[in-house]
Amino acid sequence: MSDRTQVTLDPETRRRAQAKAAEKKISFAEYVRRLVVDDLGEADRKLDISTVFDLAEEGPETEIADQKDEMIAEAILDVHPSQRGRKKMKLKLKSRRR
Repeated sequence: MSDRTQVTLDPETRRRAQAKAAEKKISFAEYVRRLVVDDLGEADRKLDISTVFDLAEEGPETEIADQKDEMIAEAILDVHPSQRGRKKMKLKLKSRRR
């Protein structure tokens, strides 16, 4: 989530900064954000492992890892039903991990 911040610049500094942003083909706000991040460095974000694991707290265990290739192929066929039944198209995906 971003916070809105107001910064006061003298007219010449603002004009030069806007010209530099236009030269880089980015917005003035993005130019300022990049300057601040470049000066401060990226913040160390502590990631919560629960965002990846233990997403479901109840219900039966699943075999998603074993069935992911078939699930992806089925999702592709749901989006592109005209491909269903084509002999030349192989939708069985193979994982690189073994």
